[in-house]
Amino acid sequence: LMLGVGAGVLVVGVATAWLVTACRFPGRRIFEWALILPLAVPTYVMAYAYTDFFQFSGPLQSGLRGLMETLADYGAVSYFGVQTFTTGIYRTWFSLGDRVAASQLSAGLLGFVVLLLLLERWSRRRARYHRADAGARRPARFDLQGWHRYGAAVVCGLPVLMGFVLPALVLLSMLLSLGEFNWPSHYGDWISNTLLLGLVTATVATGLALLIGSALRLGRSRVLAVAGRLAGLGYAIPGSIIAVGVLIPFAAFDNGLDSWMREVFGLSTGLLLTGTAAGLVFAYLVRFLSVSLQTVNSGFERLSPSLDAAAQSLGAGEGRLLRRLHLPLLKGTLLTAFLLVFVDVMKELPATLIMRPFNFDTLAVTAHNFAIDERLAEAALPSLTIVAVGLLPVIILARLIATSSTVAAAGEAGPGGPGFGLAGPQAMGYQGK
Repeated sequence: LMLGVGAGVLVVGVATAWLVTACRFPGRRIFEWALILPLAVPTYVMAYAYTDFFQFSGPLQSGLRGLMETLADYGAVSYFGVQTFTTGIYRTWFSLGDRVAASQLSAGLLGFVVLLLLLERWSRRRARYHRADAGARRPARFDLQGWHRYGAAVVCGLPVLMGFVLPALVLLSMLLSLGEFNWPSHYGDWISNTLLLGLVTATVATGLALLIGSALRLGRSRVLAVAGRLAGLGYAIPGSIIAVGVLIPFAAFDNGLDSWMREVFGLSTGLLLTGTAAGLVFAYLVRFLSVSLQTVNSGFERLSPSLDAAAQSLGAGEGRLLRRLHLPLLKGTLLTAFLLVFVDVMKELPATLIMRPFNFDTLAVTAHNFAIDERLAEAALPSLTIVAVGLLPVIILARLIATSSTVAAAGEAGPGGPGFGLAGPQAMGYQGK
């Protein structure tokens, strides 16, 4: 699965990215932002849609058994009956009740993940990038001629069609096939739970990423660098592993605290962490802090060190440097980090299945439960809601990416450097005092 999906993503992703960046062809401006729309459709939702439309044994269905985030995915491979580490961990924990075996499986997969991360880190080694000049020039595009123009449009249109348009239409058709439709009584709870988890996690993750990224940029400490790398490991670790790693110590803490309170004060504290959404939010942070941290760090790396040096030479301390210089320049980056984490949390399934409190279902859990019971038509409503709720932040994110070069070009004339307008030392209130 990993090799197949990796090869497919490399070919399709690089080809479409190069076409919309380097070429002119019909529909290029639309594809600049539309190609990111499949991000709003979770892998398991695509699985449900294509299964219903093409049947399980169809050639396209067989090809869809891999998608993005193959190593960490649970919903799609579980639904298709493919045996992977993530499905094995979940079944060992819940079906067999063997925490030790689940921990052993998690440790084995974690070792493989660490190996992949070390290889990725080695491939980049000391690579750094930032704009050292005063201009932010958009790369020149060349016009495709003849059939190449329409071939490029087809190449870019297929991922959008297969990854977003067709699954959404299939889900809508499944929902309409129910005939008389009654809104589920808990539909509002599913949405509010999903939004609450997404907003809280995205806010905290973005704030932590800003603090860690700022400390890494200003501190230049080896300890901080190692801590930042450790904090960024989570995205490569499947949610089932994180849930096991969080649930065991949190449950021990809850039980120990409850026993002590009973003995000393005669009161029961209950399950403060594992019995509420707090433990689940913590698991999300472990899982998705890397998303916000990588985004914020890439934003910091694009800022020339000369900006910091100029501000510090005029007397700016670290706090003012972050507040008056870095924050204005990183507004788009922080919004991107927030949106990415929000969308990921909204779609997350394995950790949510394991760690959610009683009677606290999300849209993802509800869609999964309906699909496992072969009630695909009823799974269409929460699945479509996931796509609809995730569509707005994905569109905003796509537009941010598509217009970033335009914003950069517009800021060339500003004294603060490329794309920053008046965000240089003068805008901070330093006039040579």
